[in-house]
Amino acid sequence: MKQHFFTEEHDMFRKSVRDFVTKNLLPHANEWEEAEDYPKTLFKTLADMNFLGIRYPEKYGGMGLDIFYDIVFYEELYRSRMPGLCLDVMVDTDMATPVLFKHGTEEQKTKYLTKMIKGEAVFAIGYTEPNAGSDVARIRSTAKKTEGGYILNGSKIFITNGTWADYIIVAAKTDSTKDHKGITLFLLDTKTKGFTVGRKLKKLGHHTSHTAELFFDDCFVPENMVVGEVNKGFYYIMEGFQTERIMGSVGVIALAQVALEDAVSYSKERMTFGKPISQHQAIAHKMVDMATQLEAARQLAYNGAWLLDQGEDATKEISMAKLYSCEVANRVTYDAIQVFGGYGYMEEYPVARAYRDARMFTIGAGTTEIMKEIIAKRMGLY
Repeated sequence: MKQHFFTEEHDMFRKSVRDFVTKNLLPHANEWEEAEDYPKTLFKTLADMNFLGIRYPEKYGGMGLDIFYDIVFYEELYRSRMPGLCLDVMVDTDMATPVLFKHGTEEQKTKYLTKMIKGEAVFAIGYTEPNAGSDVARIRSTAKKTEGGYILNGSKIFITNGTWADYIIVAAKTDSTKDHKGITLFLLDTKTKGFTVGRKLKKLGHHTSHTAELFFDDCFVPENMVVGEVNKGFYYIMEGFQTERIMGSVGVIALAQVALEDAVSYSKERMTFGKPISQHQAIAHKMVDMATQLEAARQLAYNGAWLLDQGEDATKEISMAKLYSCEVANRVTYDAIQVFGGYGYMEEYPVARAYRDARMFTIGAGTTEIMKEIIAKRMGLY
């Protein structure tokens, strides 16, 4: 469907990303999914294509483009059929490093942000803990002030890129008496003494994503590795959630779109009662509903992205986009399996993978229930 958010230049960029994905990623999808791994050198390959610094300024090695180039990139990257890989890249470019760009010092940006954009370092976010997910204020990791810096202790779980990140943006309590007002963000070099990676976590889906638990045992973090102001970390995290949620919405819509396209193609080939199943009204109408719901979700996401790019407070709109797109994607991938019938339940068919992978999105970056809470408050319901 023609979109007024995109120019001819966006379309040209889309073609270049799709060509790259078709040639360099899609042929490896089954192999890397089965291995639950892929080469870390892929980040350098993406950097060489100028894909990792799309919205960052040219002075740091980026391209200085608008958010819709970012959206084009991820809509096409998800055609690799490896949402886990896509999530790893998204965390690197649009979830971990934005806070460094917005609130980090010039020295931090010049030294570390440029490494990400060049594909020389991979970043992760260290926020979630065993007892603190959506309720970030309940984190228990601590950072005690010492001469020249802080001593970091604690643990994190469900950390994307956790097994191989070079740097992690870690949230820790610097003042345990202030609840959410006592959280600070730190840029941790994973070569720091006392830092260890626990298990690489086995997941229902997103198999190519490098998800891990992390431990910090008296890790010394220098003063110059504090990101932004001390005790302002909670506000930076909440601010960063808006980009994280809108890009996650774009990703899950793209995932479900591929599942729909698979279902449409299959329905035209699969014969029952003397004709393709696409010509049976029950199946045709099911796919019409799938397409319509996805388009509605896409427009919510695009609108939220546009508002965010304009510098508007789009918290309600972005929460609506995430709420709706994640739930719709779960329905669409469910229905895609139904179109395939028994074959859809087989692991060898990509729709089975899409169904598993879509499930995570109603949980990550704020659950469906949390999105409803945010929207209700913004509506003045309580």
